[in-house]
Amino acid sequence: MARPETPALAADAIVELTDRPGRPIVLIERRFPPLGWAIPGGFVDIGETVERAAIREALEETGLTVRLTALLGLYSDPRRDPRGHTVTAVYVAEAAGTPQAADDAKTCRIVNLDELPSPLVFDHAQVLADYRRFRESGDTTPLRAD
Repeated sequence: MARPETPALAADAIVELTDRPGRPIVLIERRFPPLGWAIPGGFVDIGETVERAAIREALEETGLTVRLTALLGLYSDPRRDPRGHTVTAVYVAEAAGTPQAADDAKTCRIVNLDELPSPLVFDHAQVLADYRRFRESGDTTPLRAD
């Protein structure tokens, strides 16, 4: 039987800075299209776990060593990435220090949830709304079956 064609798999990490008041998060400005602001993340390599990919991508794009604390949710809308159908696992992570943009990140910004930059790419506005609810209530992403 032929191997089925499936969506690409990615991993993202919402990085909370534990050494700053209010635990602000780190966003990156993307160096390559689609341009805009994003949660640090990227594609999972063959032979790599999704969790390791989230940790690796955060380090590559922000220079921060992160510790994953929760799985916020999976995001799989076929329209979420204009480059093609991509499914991402979004984790909540902790780190300390000052982010430094590298790899696919043009710049990094430390932000509070009430001061998000624009435009946010992919479905990251929805992801960050889910993250806001998670911080307020501890509830992970609701199931979106339609």
